[in-house]
Amino acid sequence: MILVARVTNKLSSSSAAARALAPRVAAGDLALYRGVRSRAVHPRAVRAARGLSHLGEHAALWLAGGALGGALDRPRRGDWLRAAGAVAGAHALNVAVKRVVRRPRPILKGLPALAGTPSALSFPSAHAASSFAAARAYSRVVPSAPLYVAAAAMGVSRVFLGVHYPSDVVAGALLGLAVGSIPALVAPEGPGVEVVVRTAA
Repeated sequence: MILVARVTNKLSSSSAAARALAPRVAAGDLALYRGVRSRAVHPRAVRAARGLSHLGEHAALWLAGGALGGALDRPRRGDWLRAAGAVAGAHALNVAVKRVVRRPRPILKGLPALAGTPSALSFPSAHAASSFAAARAYSRVVPSAPLYVAAAAMGVSRVFLGVHYPSDVVAGALLGLAVGSIPALVAPEGPGVEVVVRTAA
């Protein structure tokens, strides 16, 4: 009974701490959103962000890259296609989570969204999810650094355009990294197996 009471007290304390911390996290999220979105004042920067976001709509850029890689790199076609499958899976899972959470997109006076969106739901960011899933999964077949730079740029562009809070992007990135790790678990890389055939002398 004493142990149960202690566990209950700890859970209650943790819950209270989380409730106390939540407003601070929300305030920080909003402040960071304002800071990034308010910098979207140069037409060229806005056009570039829109173009990048357009390429990432419905994970189109990353799925096309996987299909092209599978067509051109036949020895590793399976790796390319598994990675593309992870990207598609991350996007689908993200959409499902959005429909459960149903967080509305940012609507702030004086800071309108600078790009259209396929839905009014914000959390988590599908662009971030598919981009970081691609960065993780495709890093098995191409250098990882450019992939992660592109994924980060994709995520920042969504806040810059005013269609996501930073926390949406972070959550999407974490979801994408998790799903993007699945191909490595299904078909782990490893040294080839050398088969030696001996013949009788």
